Amino acid sequence: MQLPPNIPDNKIIGICWKCGNSVKILTGMADMSFKSSVDTSVSLWVKAEPFSYGAFPTAPHPRLTLNNIKKIVTYTKNKAPVGFPNLSYSVWKRIACTKLHLSEDLAWLYYSTCHLFSENMSPVEKIEWDQKFTEATTNLQRDEIKSSLSVNTLKFALFLYIQQIFKVSLKASLVAGDEWPTSRSPSPDLESARNTPRGNKTMDDHGHMVFVQNHLHEMLELLVEPENYCSTNTGESALTDLAVEALGFLIAGSVDRSRSLLPLQDIATLQTTQHRSGYSKITKMFTLRPLMNWIKENLVQNPFGISACIASGRRLSWPMAGEEKDKTDTLAKRGKIATNAHTVPKEHIKGNKIIIMSQVSKQTIARNSGTLENSSVKIHRSHYSFLYLLSPLRSVTVEKCRNTTVVLGPVETTLYISHCENVTVIASCRNVMVSGSTLCTLYLLTPNRPLILGGNDTILLAPYHTFYPALEEHLSRIGIGCQRNLWDQPLCVGPDHKDEIPVWELLPLIEFFTFNIPFEMEGKTQCNPCELPPKYQKAISQREKQISSWQRTVKDAGLTREQRKELQALVETRFHVWLAESGFKRELDSLVVPLQTNTKK
Repeated sequence: MQLPPNIPDNKIIGICWKCGNSVKILTGMADMSFKSSVDTSVSLWVKAEPFSYGAFPTAPHPRLTLNNIKKIVTYTKNKAPVGFPNLSYSVWKRIACTKLHLSEDLAWLYYSTCHLFSENMSPVEKIEWDQKFTEATTNLQRDEIKSSLSVNTLKFALFLYIQQIFKVSLKASLVAGDEWPTSRSPSPDLESARNTPRGNKTMDDHGHMVFVQNHLHEMLELLVEPENYCSTNTGESALTDLAVEALGFLIAGSVDRSRSLLPLQDIATLQTTQHRSGYSKITKMFTLRPLMNWIKENLVQNPFGISACIASGRRLSWPMAGEEKDKTDTLAKRGKIATNAHTVPKEHIKGNKIIIMSQVSKQTIARNSGTLENSSVKIHRSHYSFLYLLSPLRSVTVEKCRNTTVVLGPVETTLYISHCENVTVIASCRNVMVSGSTLCTLYLLTPNRPLILGGNDTILLAPYHTFYPALEEHLSRIGIGCQRNLWDQPLCVGPDHKDEIPVWELLPLIEFFTFNIPFEMEGKTQCNPCELPPKYQKAISQREKQISSWQRTVKDAGLTREQRKELQALVETRFHVWLAESGFKRELDSLVVPLQTNTKK
């Protein structure tokens, strides 16, 4: 392009070398176009959230096969507009229950989870929807409220298909598993017997990428509408721009080395990529085989995934109680805490900003910070520790932890507890999943039924029983209300669940106590905003009466000053003995580091 003199500040006037016509484009756009035409660095990667929290780590329902999902797309296309391009719950329920023979609970689980990760409801809308559902008194009313939601039909088809990532041998050991993060298999075949849901847990970034590489052709076939399908040569089938937009539910991309993110559809239709992505400006459609090859050629490991965070994340020096900073041997034993917050574009924080806490042992960590807000937290191999993460969070995974207490701020999407033993989790969250864990106690505020998967034993469920000053503000920010709490209505999924031998039970009343968070914070919440179930509230009231009765007994005993001192000394001595015997002394001793607030890290 030739550039004449006297160019205005806001535009470039050029002469097209091919046709000789003058053209006018904005300066910024000209720089971008020129740069992209010279050096377009396209990178695509598989998003973590749909696989880590959308694909349930259990064998998928046997009827969720490729052919059946294809039939679902065809059926919904004929049911437009309530079936295509957006699928209403009423249509999906009819398909799931009458044609696929799924239970209604499982049908709603798939649908609501896909909606959570694929649609963008505001926090206010989420709270209002939960409130309406709580007020419904009949199944018909509840179905009408569910049918007010809709999901993109093609995204939902992909969501059902990726459940196949856990279609593996059910003979795998319930105690086997690789070190975290899972080491890469020398073979890319995820269908092998060694790669089990237990072996891969939430699956690592490499596993996500390999699954998409191996199954991309079938995934693209799902997105081909019936009238565009070429039966003689499936590679010549055509995909609409809506189909490629739906594929963006699983695949993200960038053209500037991840400094900014673009939708897959936008990258595939760039002037410099159209000839390789199979896009035709005439038909406004993509050809399947070139699109598939282009995606595979540019597919890289997720730059905002766990592996990248471990390799190049920034180390966080969060205070840990009781450590001696002048002793190198103590520092060497510190847990590893890292984040990729400094690399994630601000407009794409959700689902991409990660904080990893690994091998925190015999420590107390308390945190409320901007770095923690809206992050996906991975807590791995924490032993004998107390973790207070009191900020609004995107998602949380608690994996391979033992003898640890985890207190969380509200979790916007999913709390996943995996391979844990003797762990206490106190959380408000939209979804919660438990897999392969034993002797764990969960104090929950959740508007959805807790999902109990395979390999669990002795899971105790209890109502949310604590508060901190900013709790109500944080709940409103992520869209969880206090009226609807299904903590005691778990949904058990998997072949090892038997009604006569349940793996879960409600926490006995004798073991229920309110939990006090021992840190000062700013905020208006003065008490637990969640109303306790009557029997638990009664148990708390009875204990309060016992305390009052004891205080009256001491007061009415007419003890002298010396006798009161002696009694107080005896009570304190017995109390300290109890603290030591119960293990609570270490917890109290570790509370020497104050909660860090309003910090940048």
